[in-house]
Amino acid sequence: MEKIVRITWSNPPAQGARIVATTLSNPELFKEWTGNVKTMADRILTMRAQLRARLEALKTPGTWNHITEQIGMFSFTGLNPKQVEYLINEKHIYLLPSGRINMCGLTTKNLDYVATSIHEAVTKIQ
Repeated sequence: MEKIVRITWSNPPAQGARIVATTLSNPELFKEWTGNVKTMADRILTMRAQLRARLEALKTPGTWNHITEQIGMFSFTGLNPKQVEYLINEKHIYLLPSGRINMCGLTTKNLDYVATSIHEAVTKIQ
């Protein structure tokens, strides 16, 4: 049993490495992969821009340009721990206590809800 478990736990990096090597060495797969990465990155940029636009349209106090000036999957919202707690407990929007939010969790279906909830947190909770 220990040998079976050891093999299972020891080889995932090798399997992942083979997948990466295959993808990077095959021009067709590489092109597909880079296209997928671009699609994901563009989607995150779009969600950032739309969240900022919604917050500004709601006239949410503060400045929100930092949302579109940051890069990557996560964004520091600038919300304080009490505002984050409000979003978690009252709105079921989950952020880190630091106010960091995963931009990949935003969709066109939940964007208005998230923006309105952030607006409420900022205006109700000091």
